[in-house]
Amino acid sequence: MAKNRKSIYSALIANLLIAVTKFIAGGFTRSSSMISEGIHSLVDTVDQVLLLYGLKRSKKEPDATHPFGYGKELYFWSFIVSILIFGLGGGISIYQGIQHIIRPEPVENPLWNYIVLGLSLIFEGSSFIIAAKEFNQVRNGLSWWKAIVKSKDPSSFLVLFEDGAAVLGLLIVFILMVIGHNFNLPYLDGVASVLVGLLLVFTSAILARESRSLLMGEGIAPETQRKICTLAEQDKAVIKVVNVLSTYQAPDDVILMLIIDFEPAIDTEDITASIERIRKAIKQAYPLIKLVFIQPQTYSLLPGSFVSEIKKP
Repeated sequence: MAKNRKSIYSALIANLLIAVTKFIAGGFTRSSSMISEGIHSLVDTVDQVLLLYGLKRSKKEPDATHPFGYGKELYFWSFIVSILIFGLGGGISIYQGIQHIIRPEPVENPLWNYIVLGLSLIFEGSSFIIAAKEFNQVRNGLSWWKAIVKSKDPSSFLVLFEDGAAVLGLLIVFILMVIGHNFNLPYLDGVASVLVGLLLVFTSAILARESRSLLMGEGIAPETQRKICTLAEQDKAVIKVVNVLSTYQAPDDVILMLIIDFEPAIDTEDITASIERIRKAIKQAYPLIKLVFIQPQTYSLLPGSFVSEIKKP
């Protein structure tokens, strides 16, 4: 988490400086794609401020109104970030681009745009490499896409996606600007702006999907559930694990509930001892699981149990 925060701070400073530079260059050269790139960088800056705010809020201690803590604040603000990329970044860039396709204006003094694009590529590329290296350390041999889908820390893949989209957008603008300048095709400046906007919309859709899944209460992976079931069923008092319920409160905070069928011959004291053994074993094997609730399913001992209730049609 500390590494992610450091990369967010560095990206925040870089994007703010780049945004100001792009707006100045776009104003002098009257380039819509350069202004769109400035909007892109400004949106990235706002996004990183919101991510930092979400990280800070997620660390608040539990209280009477939030007994499980504020970990999901990070997921909420990550979702807001993905919507901002779509609305402010993608929407405005597409609008700007269409306007300049309909009424193309020749780019004045394109040398300034090339200088800004070159510097931006260096800064954004450096930020992307740092984000990629950090994410590479936590993907544990998984493919990049699978690691992003399985990641429970949106602050890591949000920065990665934003920097990747920024680098690709800069390349698109640079290529179309060169072609438009050399072949006197001023409308390509607007085309570049539309393509950057579509890129942001696509990026936003992916990020919104992942952030929404976490915000809505995504649980632990099926393979982890199976391992936990096997671990619990090794206890001598357990017949089988009936159900596994879990949710991520934060990237490093999981709440787990097991519904377990115990041996019918054992008494309440034996069940209590078994529950403590299972809880201790799970927490040792999976430190991310902070709370473990175990609901016995032994109808002869607990005729009005929660389990019997949830199984009614």
